[in-house]
Amino acid sequence: MGRLDGKVAIISGGARGQGAAEARLFAKEGARVVFGDIRDDEGRQVEAEIQELGGDAVYVHLDVTSEADWQRVVRDTIDRYGRLDILVNNAAIIIPRVGIEDRSGDDWDRVFEVNAKGVFLGTKHSIPAMRDSGGGSIVNISSVAGIGQAYHQEPAYAASKGAVRIFSKVTAAQHAKDGIRCNSVHPGPIDTEMLATAFADEEAKAERLKRVPMQRMGSADEIAKGVLYLASDDSSYVTGSELVIDGGAISM
Repeated sequence: MGRLDGKVAIISGGARGQGAAEARLFAKEGARVVFGDIRDDEGRQVEAEIQELGGDAVYVHLDVTSEADWQRVVRDTIDRYGRLDILVNNAAIIIPRVGIEDRSGDDWDRVFEVNAKGVFLGTKHSIPAMRDSGGGSIVNISSVAGIGQAYHQEPAYAASKGAVRIFSKVTAAQHAKDGIRCNSVHPGPIDTEMLATAFADEEAKAERLKRVPMQRMGSADEIAKGVLYLASDDSSYVTGSELVIDGGAISM
């Protein structure tokens, strides 16, 4: 018996990294999964892998900055499965770190468009469907950058992830009455393709790990297990909370 038996989930940014790990784990735990991304070839490959293992998962094209895309994905999920129980707002981008005075306004807007507005749009259009289903769980992927270690963070990324953290609390407070929980997850450095874009060489990665007491990167699967807890009924009395999965980085 799976921890998500009978539940229907939407996951954004599911073509690779943490999102793909979440899609695989959710399907293994019995969920019917709709996962989206803009990387269609990679997304369809993940879909095939899950289906080959007997999971119920469907890949869809989803640009999280597009309100029309979110409306379509939620509508098609309801048409296909009849309900929506879980939303994981996972999609995000990161850009190379520069100082505040060197960050362009266009780069700032691009990061916020994906990392913050994308979370808002997914939440906005999932709430009515969850309410109709009798409640649900929203899990927003923030970052340790949204909490601390500020000196070392890229300004736009950190600010966008801080916005996700606070938006999650607002969502939790306003929609508890609907039986909808909302929590944020705060990973430290995770060994994914996205992290590779932020640290161009091994020396930069080694420098980052000096701020992680466990002295290693986390894995996408380790994050997915935390997301599973918050998505499942195991966390039925947890809302408005922050789950930090960072190898101890926030303690430094």
